[in-house]
Amino acid sequence: MRRKKTILNVSPDFLSREKASMVRKNRQVIYLNDKEMAAISEYCSRFKVNTKSVFFRQAIMEKVLKELDSNPPTLF
Repeated sequence: MRRKKTILNVSPDFLSREKASMVRKNRQVIYLNDKEMAAISEYCSRFKVNTKSVFFRQAIMEKVLKELDSNPPTLF
């Protein structure tokens, strides 16, 4: 049995603003030594990672968000 598709009543204006806010326009460059690059290449080939930029972005954001959650701001 197939699920029925739910149609969301969202304004097209909202969708276009949401899409525009998610556009990546800030560039960040990192440099890796030979051992680091070999480790990344090995990981990507072993776990079939097609796009390294997605892998880097996901790994960095996981680390950042975990650190922010574990170190909340203090009042005093």
